[in-house]
Parts: sequence; C-alpha cells; structure tokens
Amino acid sequence: MQSIRVLLLTPDFPPSTGGIQVVMHRLVQHAQRLEIRVVTRGSSGAAQFDRREGLDVLRAGKADGGPASHLAMNARALLEAPRFRPGAVLSGHLVASPAARAIGRLARVPVIQYVHADELRMDRRLVGLAVRSDAMVAVSAFTEQLVLDAGADRARTHRIPNGVDPPETRRTERALRPTLVTVARLEDRYKGHDILIRALPLVRERVPDVQWVVVGDGSLRPELERQAAEAGVADAVRFLGAVTDAERDAALDGAHVFAMPSRLPPGGVGGEGFGIVYLEAAAHGLPVVAGAVGGALDAVVDGNTGLLVDPEDVAAVAQAISGLLLDPGRARQLGDAGAQWARAFAWPVIARQVEDLVLDLAAGFRRR
Repeated sequence: MQSIRVLLLTPDFPPSTGGIQVVMHRLVQHAQRLEIRVVTRGSSGAAQFDRREGLDVLRAGKADGGPASHLAMNARALLEAPRFRPGAVLSGHLVASPAARAIGRLARVPVIQYVHADELRMDRRLVGLAVRSDAMVAVSAFTEQLVLDAGADRARTHRIPNGVDPPETRRTERALRPTLVTVARLEDRYKGHDILIRALPLVRERVPDVQWVVVGDGSLRPELERQAAEAGVADAVRFLGAVTDAERDAALDGAHVFAMPSRLPPGGVGGEGFGIVYLEAAAHGLPVVAGAVGGALDAVVDGNTGLLVDPEDVAAVAQAISGLLLDPGRARQLGDAGAQWARAFAWPVIARQVEDLVLDLAAGFRRR
C-alpha cells in the first residue's frame, strides 16, 4: 500500500473541543495510507489524551496563549520538519500556514491548506499567504467561494466536506416531553442561540410543554441565561454545559428536533463553514432546523433531511420547530432520511478523499 509521511500543523486538536478539532482528529484516526505526525498547541488534559489515543502528537504553546501559542506551534513545526522529513504538509488552519509554506518550500513537498470559513476574517496578509498553497481543501460550496474570492486558484481548490461518526445504535429513547436540542460552544453569536430564545415563546404557544436542551459551554452562557429569564422561558431551558461525547449522544437520542439557526457574521465572511453538528444530529435520526446560509446548505437537504429557514426570522424559526414537534410523522420521515444521508459522510469515506488528494499531489511533486 502506497504511504507517505505527512506533517499536520493545526492549532485545534483534542482534547480541546470544537468542529476543527474533530475534523483534524478524525483525519488522523482514519487515514490508512498516511503516516501523520501532528504539531499542535498544548491543551488541558493533553498528556492523558495523547497516551490514550496512541497518536504521534507534538505540542507547543498553550491552548489559550493566543498569537504567542501560534508562534510556538509554527516554530516547533519548523524544527521538527528536518527530522521527520515529510512527503507532504497539511495545514489545518490559516494560522499554521506560515510554517507550512516554509516547510513546503525547503523540503520541496506539497502544502495542502484546509479552510473552514470563519478564519477567512483574519489578517489579509495571512489569508493571502494561505490561499497560494499547492492545494486548498474547502469544506463546503460556501467556503469554496470564499476561498476563490480571497484569490485562490480554482484548479487548486478542492471541495471535501466534513464527516460524521454514525452511531451504531440509539442508546436513549426519545423524551416523553417535546424536546428541542442544540449542540454548540457558547462562544460565537452567529450560532443563533439568541434567536432560539426569542423563538421559544412562540413555540410554547403551540407546544406548551416544549423543552430546549442546550449542550455546550462558553463565555456567552451567562448572557444567554439572562436572556432566557427575561423572555420568560428559563423554566423550559436546560443548559447542560460541557459534556462527554456519550452525554452529547444521549441528548441527541432523547430529543425530537435539532435546531441551530446559524447566520452569517457582519460582512458575510465566515460563520458556519459546514456544520458537523447538523450531520451528527441527522445521524441520530433527528430532523434539523438550520439557517439557509453558509455551509448548512451542504449539510442539510431542505425538505428532505431538515428545514432551512431565514436564520434571523424569529417567526420562521419558531414555525419550523413547532411544526415538526406537532407532526411526529414528518419529523420521523426527515430524521430517517437524515440518518441515511449522513452515512455518505462517514469519516472513513471522507478521509480517503483527503488521502487521495495528498498522495496525488506528492506523486506529482516527485515527478518534477
């Protein structure tokens, strides 16, 4: 089996949480033909995680160290490259592109730059450097267009979606009480938690006993709890905070509808590059209510696996949620279709697409 060494540079890697962390981790787990060494930032619990996973991971800087940790990560990668002698470099985030590009030039190997969406709001010089990589991986049609608008070569831009881990079985029965669930860190306003709080009184007019389960934690939690109290719906909201994967899966299995009406940030650049959680919810048989913008357009099939609505129209969001809660048959139909749809995005399938791209580029460089 053809195999090459790949140096993966990413500031986002478990045990820290988030969508990019999941993408990078799953690629390392499922890449069968790549020998990957990861250079990333430090993180609370990293030593235990690295021992348990048995992955080849080097860490530099602190998870919350800001630009200083990015510099430390880039410096560690530059020092490691001559020892590891990679056949390709994979950059998981724009902040890793300076070292990735330098290593690519010095080692004469291809550089593949992952782009998610929100990071394209960063410094223009950094964006300009990153989009000149040998290949760009855009996780959705939305992100692909952002990359092209930033100056990337269309021939070097490849659309490869994010993946999902399909659950083997459901572990929890659906709740007796009509239940809406959202899974997201409480850090980004564009995720739409504020819209859901405003929509909940309208949902309660039609579904009086509805409850909203909020999975995830972050700096916005006190503000959201205050908004829920001011809207008079605090009794219908359960903030679970940060949970384990098993607890997250149980929350998905126990709910009836998943909702996260993400919107575009001001200026239209960034936001939801793809939305792995939409696929995760679909994989658990949940109908999805999402904003009809950004990467959700690739992750949700409107009218088939969920409903796409104007993410800033509170009434439309409330109508979509309450309609599904009041029509269990339709909700089940969308959920079943979503579970089937999610299987096409299983991580082994997606990782193979990335592997094929890396191996093809590396072979082309060797022929030069």
